[in-house]
This record gives sequence, C-alpha cells and structure tokens, in this order.
Amino acid sequence: MDKLETISCAAFQGDRCIASGDLLDVALKVKQALKQKEPTSVLIFDDFTGEPVEIDFRGTVDEVLQRLPQPQAVAPSEPEPKKEAPRGPGRPKLGVVSREVTLLPRHWDWLASQPGGASVTLRKLVEKARLANQERDKARQAQEAAYRFMSAVAGNLPGFEEATRALFKGDGEKFGRQTEDWPGDIRDFARKLARPAFQAS
Repeated sequence: MDKLETISCAAFQGDRCIASGDLLDVALKVKQALKQKEPTSVLIFDDFTGEPVEIDFRGTVDEVLQRLPQPQAVAPSEPEPKKEAPRGPGRPKLGVVSREVTLLPRHWDWLASQPGGASVTLRKLVEKARLANQERDKARQAQEAAYRFMSAVAGNLPGFEEATRALFKGDGEKFGRQTEDWPGDIRDFARKLARPAFQAS
C-alpha cells in the first residue's frame, strides 16, 4: 500500500500567521477564522515549495475538507508485487520509462563505445551529477521557495530588494539584516524557507 505524503503549510491573515502544520488542521483553523465578523483574505503557503495552496472555503466544513488538494502517493521502498497477465517471450518489464534524448553524433559514438552501452553510461552520468549537485539543488529550491513567498507577501516591505539579492547570493547574514524589521511571522517563515540556501552555501 502506498504511503500518503501529507502537505504541510502555513496560513497568513495579513502579516500574521494564524495556522501552520498539516493541511487538514490549517484548513479547519482558517475556516474558523473566516467565520469572524470581519473576514479578510487568507493566503496559505506550502512549507517546502513556498507555493500558494488554493482552498475553496465556501460551504460547510465537510464540503471544504472534501475539496482539499489530495496528498500524493509515495511509492514504498519495496513495492508490492502486482498480478500481471503472463508475458510472452522477450525482455522482462523493468519499469523503465522511455524518453527522447537529443545528442550530437559524436556523443552517440562515445556512448556506444562505453561498457554497457548508452543506457548504462547515461544512468551512471546522471546519478553522478545528481549526487554531486545535491547541495546546490537544495539551495536553489530553497531560494525559489523563499522568493515565491516573499514576492507574495513582502514585496512592499522595507529591504525586500536587498533581501532578495542576499537570498540569491547565498548571503545569510545580509538576508537576516534586511528582514529583521519585517513583521515577525512573515520574517520567520521567509527565513525558514531560505535556511537551506544558506546552509548549502
């Protein structure tokens, strides 16, 4: 059975974080907050990507919960065997997805000359590059996540442009200084999203 990957997020009403945690809990708290006398808009952001999370709050609590974005299934490390129709002669099915790769003739010639052929060599090269760039990829993802959130809620705050420059330069100290005077909840969430970018650098 596949595990469900829960969505973790934070909800902001103006410059105040009114709920954070699992999407279900956040949705319930936001629905409650919107019942108050003077409802204002609430923005919800994914804790990992900084992307806005869209929720339709019309109707009853049950109706709202039914419309929540569904968690994605994460395949278990050892997939359960599936019953398949008997296969005919030929190579076994390995779960390989065929995609188009465009290379120059000299690249194909070099790949063909490698032990194991083009597929084995490409897999090794991709895996090596993936491992070598893990920290850089983490930093880039953190920069993008923090920038998405900051652009949505902090664009008019003092030091926004300098904070953005510091974020993409990997300058954690300057980022901290430029965000220091921001409203506490916005500052803290922006720093949380950006932290991996500075750790990697």
